[in-house]
Amino acid sequence: MAKKIKTIIKLNIPGGEATPAPPVGPALGQHGLPIMEFVRAFNEKTEDQKGTIIPAVITVYEDRTFSFITKKPPVAEMIKKALAKEKGSGKPGRETAGTLTKTQVEEIAKAKMDDLNTGDVGQAMKVVEGTARSMGVQIE
Repeated sequence: MAKKIKTIIKLNIPGGEATPAPPVGPALGQHGLPIMEFVRAFNEKTEDQKGTIIPAVITVYEDRTFSFITKKPPVAEMIKKALAKEKGSGKPGRETAGTLTKTQVEEIAKAKMDDLNTGDVGQAMKVVEGTARSMGVQIE
């Protein structure tokens, strides 16, 4: 018989750097989960992505066990990495934070495909371009 799901927690945690401190500790603690067990498992799974923000979806079961999956970094994170910038423009539309080539947009779109609600690269590229625009990043 399948385990009964109690709740689902979504957190954005830096890869390989989860700690029992907030946001992880309180989020898991309130459901009576073994916090250190999650921290250890998450850090092992994301060791190769240190410093990149990784969304984690944690499924909590009624018997106080859990499972989790990690997703690809948010599109904004991937754009910042492609541009080698710390953050986007403070005034999108007026100040430019950099320029992405069509090839870079396509690479990000393909990498993020699994998490987007489309199977079409063209649509995925539009999602990436929209995020870039809101960060003040131009597209060639």
